[in-house]
Amino acid sequence: MNYAVIMAGGSGKRLWPLSRKNRPKQIIDLLKDQSLLQHSVDRIKPIFSPEQIMVVTNNEYAQVVSEHLPDIPRENIIGEPIGRDTSNAIGLAATVLSKRDPSSNMAVFSADQIIEPHEPLIEAIQRAFEFLEKRPEALFTFGIKASYAHTGLGYLKKGEESDILPGVFPVDAFKEKPNKNTASAYIRSGDYCWNSGMFVWKTSTILKQIDRFLPHNSERLDFIGHSYGSPEWDKVLNSEFGKLEKISIDYGVMERAKDVYMCQLDCHWEDVGSYETLSETIGILDEHKNSTVLKSTYQQINSFNNIIISGSEKHLIATINVDDLVVVHTSDATLICHRDETDRLKELIDKIHEADLSQFT
Repeated sequence: MNYAVIMAGGSGKRLWPLSRKNRPKQIIDLLKDQSLLQHSVDRIKPIFSPEQIMVVTNNEYAQVVSEHLPDIPRENIIGEPIGRDTSNAIGLAATVLSKRDPSSNMAVFSADQIIEPHEPLIEAIQRAFEFLEKRPEALFTFGIKASYAHTGLGYLKKGEESDILPGVFPVDAFKEKPNKNTASAYIRSGDYCWNSGMFVWKTSTILKQIDRFLPHNSERLDFIGHSYGSPEWDKVLNSEFGKLEKISIDYGVMERAKDVYMCQLDCHWEDVGSYETLSETIGILDEHKNSTVLKSTYQQINSFNNIIISGSEKHLIATINVDDLVVVHTSDATLICHRDETDRLKELIDKIHEADLSQFT
């Protein structure tokens, strides 16, 4: 059977104070009264039933995620005791699926992404599953048609079209976040796509690849898997998961594997990981290029290029003679910083903890 695995484990520190440890960004209603996680589930419903959808999240979020997605069986919400990056979130999901259905296929998605329209993705997923029938040892990914020289994303180099299935290409290389000149050269060549971070493969294949390239992690995951379905599951998972090497699936497996293929998605795609991307994706611009997000109420005098977010439309944010700021107001915390300094939010949260103010994180 085919399954979908949605990774929803990030704490969303780059969206503090909107996102909190007990209210992660994935369940905040950012998209027309719908959360990113609900959006992720809804877009794949045409080909996956609720019983075929699994969510991997932080253990502390598991219950709230389950309540947020009432149609998904509770046993399909898997909580990680500690974040160990995408290779281990995927490895844990694959380990569980291998116990439930050893011949299963799995498609992997992120809860941080906005994809519109949904139809190109659905068609690409179906094509990927068809390709696996012809080449079961393949690792399949999706490239996003690059619309500009983005320096914050990885790139996939597309090879010659496969003769196995039309519209499918071998991935000749993974290229991590390039500088502006390199990214521009990639775009001009026409051979590169943005790396979407979405995948399709047989469950047994990804476990073999993890065993090949990350043998220490594979051994731990196998040990964890032996306890699945037993009373010892929680105890073993809590004791062993933190011992896994923290590494992404791209660095750990995809960049080193040989049998990697892709198809290209021509759609609007955004990875919502910062206030900049949130503003670009759903922000409403005024005549001074101030962007308001959610139901924010805002008035200004001679203020330009600001990002304004209020947790309540009943709370007014007003500015005079300020430019290039991010202003985020919630019921118990307010952030004011320069737009170019939002990458220091993790540092700020550490400072808040050090000041014994963790109730605000």
